[in-house]
Amino acid sequence: MVSILLITYDQVGRALVDTAVATLGFCPMTTAVLTVSHNADTDILSRSAVQMAVSLDQGDGVLVLTDLYGSASSNIACRIDSERVRVVAGVNVPMLVRILNHAYLSLDDLTQKALTGGREGIVYCRQHGELSGTSH
Repeated sequence: MVSILLITYDQVGRALVDTAVATLGFCPMTTAVLTVSHNADTDILSRSAVQMAVSLDQGDGVLVLTDLYGSASSNIACRIDSERVRVVAGVNVPMLVRILNHAYLSLDDLTQKALTGGREGIVYCRQHGELSGTSH
């Protein structure tokens, strides 16, 4: 089974995992979180990320989720040089819930579920005073 590693600023990753697990009622996948502070030594954290990815890989690979593309957390994730690791930036709760709901998929298929879950989880609800189903 694929494992999940979140690399995010401060406690964002832990909060996302906790929220997704509370929503589902369980966690079907092995997950870990690497926290990046704004003044962190990225070389040290990059080595930690590689070590975490190696230890998380149970044979099917590791999906690494990070908060903001181009940030230190995303740059650290992209330094994990392995054919058995995929990195997706822009993690959100819908993405994580979608991943956890499809825990049985391969690394490549799970990566696609992450992308679609993240995009499709962003929806316009309505403006104040606008009735649901009313078009203008």
